Amino acid sequence: MKEQSRRLGEDSIPALMARLSIPAFIGMFVMGMYNIVDTIFVSYGVGAQGVAALSIAFPVQMILMAMAAMFGIGGASIISRSLGAGEQKQANRVYHQVIWLVVLSSILIALITFIFLDPLIRFFGAPADIHNVTKDFLSVILLGAVFQTFGMAMNNIVRSEGNARTAMLTMIISAVLNMLLNPLFIMGFHMGVRGSALATVISQAVGAAWLLIYFLSGKSSLSLSGFKFQMDWSMIMRIVAIGFPSFIMMSAGSIVTIAVNWMLQVYGGTLAIAVYGIANRIVTFAIMPINGVTQGMQPVVGFNYGSKNLDRVSKAVKLSMLVATAMSLVAWGMVEIFPMQLVRIFSNEPQIISEGATAVRLILLAAPTIGFQIVCGGLYQALGQARISFIISLMRQIICLVPLLLILPNFIGLHGVWYAFPLADLIAFTVCLVILLTTSKRIINEKQAEI
Repeated sequence: MKEQSRRLGEDSIPALMARLSIPAFIGMFVMGMYNIVDTIFVSYGVGAQGVAALSIAFPVQMILMAMAAMFGIGGASIISRSLGAGEQKQANRVYHQVIWLVVLSSILIALITFIFLDPLIRFFGAPADIHNVTKDFLSVILLGAVFQTFGMAMNNIVRSEGNARTAMLTMIISAVLNMLLNPLFIMGFHMGVRGSALATVISQAVGAAWLLIYFLSGKSSLSLSGFKFQMDWSMIMRIVAIGFPSFIMMSAGSIVTIAVNWMLQVYGGTLAIAVYGIANRIVTFAIMPINGVTQGMQPVVGFNYGSKNLDRVSKAVKLSMLVATAMSLVAWGMVEIFPMQLVRIFSNEPQIISEGATAVRLILLAAPTIGFQIVCGGLYQALGQARISFIISLMRQIICLVPLLLILPNFIGLHGVWYAFPLADLIAFTVCLVILLTTSKRIINEKQAEI
């Protein structure tokens, strides 16, 4: 067992969480910055239509990320628990299966999307005036589908063995390269949204190559030795069962975006879709670093749960929830105090600034509850409790948010879209709290019975 994996069961929890979460936080922060910078250059280089096109195209990117998350997080959960139990061969088998699943699924999704691209863009809620702009963007993005999914899935695998630094560097390399290439392609070469998409594909390919080099270098606890095309269907079912909540959660993001775009097309048109594109980037940036805390927690929880050290599991979870909630409060405070200043970063159009400030404030009205929800969902994935994690992932976006998005605007117009988000957060937070209080003791007792 490599040094980084062994330390998951020995180092103090605060030090361990800091070592794993801070690199993940930095990586997520940089990725959030990439999304911000990408949208800024599209906004100033292409205009409101370009930003609206990014919002329309977002569901396709979310589906690719959802597949990567399902296989990466599902595999990572099994790998971290296998390493904790000293089952190195098992960990390697899971790792090999994840590689095949990621490559094959990304190629399949890209091909299907290419074939049905025009009807899909219409289905995603694109007004006629931005159909071709959206098509230009997606046509290039799909060429790099395999790089995007491989990089995201393998980053989860790297974190599962406790090597957060490599995962962080992968995200930083990709994000920084993207931020450098975006202005060059969009404004320097006058490529418009195609330039933004090409910058994204190149940066994702470099990130994927960086991860491949890491695994081939022998620095990982996992090995490519004996790798061959052989699908282990029982193992695949385990990976999918654990990772499926992540797939649902991120796919739900696609469904939410489609529902939002449909309602915005009715109640606001292209300008409102552009406003949501900007507000969504701000919200994502505010929330994304919280995922770094969860990513730092999961290998600690998985490893120590696998080695039956339940006291360390409890300490890691409590610390994660405390930090995530504090970060949620900071994000909420920044958005409530400086909404117009944040939107003004993306656009100098008065109407976009005014409506964007209102949108981002209302969307994050219940932000203090979000950190708890994210950690709660990540906890049950790390424990291998697929059914509970599935319920949590469905709750906010599918069960609560989509119906609210379709109902509220009929009564209060455009603002009904924005109010749907905090209402869904409050309901989901309540459900998460009830689930945690009613299941945690049972899970601990079941594990203690094995000791």
